[in-house]
Amino acid sequence: MMAEEVNGYHKEALPAGFSVEEIKIPVPWGHVAGRWWGPRTKQPLIAIHGWQDNAGTWDNLIPLLPANTSVLCLDLPGHGLSSHYPTGMLYYIFWDGIVLLRRIVRYFKWSKISLMGHSLGGALSFMYAASFPDDVDKIICIDIASPAVRAPEHMVNSTGNAIDKNLDYENLSEDKIPCYDYEEMIDIVCDAYKGSVSRENCKILMKRGMAPTPSHMKKKGYHFKRDPRLKVSGLAMMSLETALEYASKVTCKVLNIRAIPGQKWERLDYYLDVVNRLKKNAEVTYVEVEGTHHVQLNSPENIVNIIESFLGIY
Repeated sequence: MMAEEVNGYHKEALPAGFSVEEIKIPVPWGHVAGRWWGPRTKQPLIAIHGWQDNAGTWDNLIPLLPANTSVLCLDLPGHGLSSHYPTGMLYYIFWDGIVLLRRIVRYFKWSKISLMGHSLGGALSFMYAASFPDDVDKIICIDIASPAVRAPEHMVNSTGNAIDKNLDYENLSEDKIPCYDYEEMIDIVCDAYKGSVSRENCKILMKRGMAPTPSHMKKKGYHFKRDPRLKVSGLAMMSLETALEYASKVTCKVLNIRAIPGQKWERLDYYLDVVNRLKKNAEVTYVEVEGTHHVQLNSPENIVNIIESFLGIY
């Protein structure tokens, strides 16, 4: 089964020469949705969004790249227009993502891939490059260096609560799903991002992050499309020692872009420790730029030239 085109998606005003297609990639539990920018005749750069975001996070950056750049922007499972996991399954976001990427690479029969990720997506790029070092050419990690590192006591103390919350969300009935009018929903999203995403860019993310409430629910307005179980997908985090061991396995070219002020990392030293470990076996370009954590969405002009130079496209 070939990736299926999605018809009827919102019409977009794109710069001259640019094209983007909505696709569906089959997976055992349904499909993974994606936005494929540029020519389909060449192997694309794979772009991966952050936690609870979606492929729209790249909508402002990609049109600043040369029009013949091929980029496949994915909606991770449970995000955007991708299928949710079946009832009974849990999200282990860092680990699930590596499996998903491998599944997609095998589906398209690609080799020597390049990855670009923001936040969670950057962590997945890092993990994939460490797990399959011979199969990755380049990775771009935006405002993250590795999966979220937690002290062992934090992981141990949060386990029970995370499991209970997962089971509660699993049994969430339709009548308990909150619905809002459009502007109210955008208000909620803006508040949640705490200034990292402008109001206009929240609307970009919500193009595939929200949907009209189904008529059978007898409610008016919109609801969030993402799986509520993603809110408690923090099981199976890793220690700093584990992150550093993964970093030692990365051998591809690495571009790490850290936004300032960016994410308010609780342990910035962990971030920099991973970058320094990467430098032992990989060619690493580390750049600090002005921007929020969502710099690729809010201030793409601050990073596009850095990315073009790293990818070798002009």
